Amino acid sequence: MMAIGRTIRDEFDWPLFIAVSTIALFGVLNLYSATDGGTTSDAYVQQLYWLILGFGAAGVTVAIDYRYFERYGWVIYGACILALVLVFVLGKSVRGSTRWIALGGFSLQPSELMKIGLVIALAKYLHHDTKTGGRTLADLIIPGLILALPTALVLLQPDLGTAMVLAFIFASVMMLTELKARSVVTLIATFVVAAPVTWFYLLKDYQKERITAFWSRVGGTQADLLDSGWHAHQSLVAIGSGGLAGKGFTQGTQTRFRFLPDQHTDFPFPVWAEEHGFIGAILLISLYLFLILWALRIASQAKDRFGAVVAVGVGAMIFWQTVVNLGMVSGLLPVVGMTLPLFSYGGSSLLSTMLGLGLLMNVSMRRFSH
Repeated sequence: MMAIGRTIRDEFDWPLFIAVSTIALFGVLNLYSATDGGTTSDAYVQQLYWLILGFGAAGVTVAIDYRYFERYGWVIYGACILALVLVFVLGKSVRGSTRWIALGGFSLQPSELMKIGLVIALAKYLHHDTKTGGRTLADLIIPGLILALPTALVLLQPDLGTAMVLAFIFASVMMLTELKARSVVTLIATFVVAAPVTWFYLLKDYQKERITAFWSRVGGTQADLLDSGWHAHQSLVAIGSGGLAGKGFTQGTQTRFRFLPDQHTDFPFPVWAEEHGFIGAILLISLYLFLILWALRIASQAKDRFGAVVAVGVGAMIFWQTVVNLGMVSGLLPVVGMTLPLFSYGGSSLLSTMLGLGLLMNVSMRRFSH
């Protein structure tokens, strides 16, 4: 129940709603341009349908007191795990990866929903964890297992990008638990030792090629320009050609002549930067920055630990996806499969993001409730 004397209008988080709606609107317009004004694809229309569905799902999420999500946290987590398992039974393969389950005319990517399931599971665990003070590695065993199971299933698909996001969400949430310095050092050493194992036994050949292409570019060489380095190179050309104010809506040459691959999924930002220039790019980045900082503000005002962890988890999900996507399209990070939240084409990605933002709104609106 809302606090007495306060209306839904008073409780509604308008800054959050306006920021989310603005980014989503920009995303649809950018997708329209990325598909030659809809002449090569009706993706922007499908994105509108998913956006309507996403706002509806977010609305349902807001209507349910978030304490019910805490109560059924393990059920939600288990359902997400089951969906990941079903991918290997019912899933369809696209470009050598099995990540989607066909549902009528749509395809659902369970790994996207797993991000929300992980946030809820970690929030539930920490909500009931009475330990105070610095935590040791032993205290991370249970939350580590909560992360390990879905991460392993996602890596088997294979989907390195989503697995990275799950790990980043976990790391961000665990920063709230005040790990002891010795434990932090041990974790860092473990990651360093695990790096060669990951390279030789877990990464696929195309993933290794993207990483070597990145180091080649950092070293000033472009030996793979027509192969694994093509995406990053064309992305930089598109961003740079936008100049200060851009070439204008639907006027980007990199987009029009199809030089930039995957410009509606993993590379929508170069399309936006080319058409709207430095000014437009800064505007979009500022909206994401506001959204992330607002999530932290909501976390600081949450009435309980579950709400605070959920807000931090959702904020971390948006932050890391944004940072990794912008990093790879600007040549600062290797190219991985990572969508830009609310901006890239993709129903499952949009739906999971809207569910997370619905939880964020939920925590914000009930910070005054009893």
